Amino acid sequence: MSIALEGGCRVSAMNEGNPITNGAMKIWNQINQSTGAQAISLRVLEFRQGVSPLIRNHTTDEVFYFLEQLDGKPPQGLRCKVHIDGHSFDVEAQTGIYLKPDQTMLVENSGIIPVIVISAQCPGNAQGQVAPMPTRSPGVLNFPGVRLADREEIPTADRWYRVLVDDEIGSEQMTQFVGSIPPGRAPDHFHQYEEVLFILRGTGRMWAGRTTTEIGPGSCIYLPKGQVHCVENTGTDELRLLGVFYPAGSPSVRYET
Repeated sequence: MSIALEGGCRVSAMNEGNPITNGAMKIWNQINQSTGAQAISLRVLEFRQGVSPLIRNHTTDEVFYFLEQLDGKPPQGLRCKVHIDGHSFDVEAQTGIYLKPDQTMLVENSGIIPVIVISAQCPGNAQGQVAPMPTRSPGVLNFPGVRLADREEIPTADRWYRVLVDDEIGSEQMTQFVGSIPPGRAPDHFHQYEEVLFILRGTGRMWAGRTTTEIGPGSCIYLPKGQVHCVENTGTDELRLLGVFYPAGSPSVRYET
């Protein structure tokens, strides 16, 4: 059951609600305009063995993150390809991908373990559309993504983050990053952007003003622009999260109350 916190902040579980099923693909829409978001979304995609329908968003930027297991270990036997505008790329866990408006993408899972992908769109009202099979584009398409392990770890205070998708990859609207929070609670703060979070590992509490709820692996979080909040790590190891925000910028910029 989703939890509503102060100021429009919202927390839900990754498989909450009834999924939309389309062939080998399932979609759980967790955050979008129907749940109170303004210009961003978060959805959980599951790709079973086989080839997914093609996805095209005519007017939205979309970023994807291919999950490791939620215990922090890469899934065993992950064999996955993505096909973008007819060009094929091998993809492993902990990889971020950017899909431009009007590009097409499908996911080919040749393993028996479902591939779980976290998606965020901007603007966030698109549901993804099945598109006709494209012809192979001429020339070479550079891989529009990056592995987490290939990104520099940037320290900020007592935590770190790694930016995956930004304007270097091609997205001028959204920034996708992975961050690590140590045990404890940082000062309350707010941002001048709208943000969605997905908890990858660890346990904690999401604070929005004076309201709070527990969070853990698979928690989906929506943070409106300007909402005072804090992610508290109540465990003894790191709390790791995936974040996407709009408009684009640096994850290190925050304003304390």
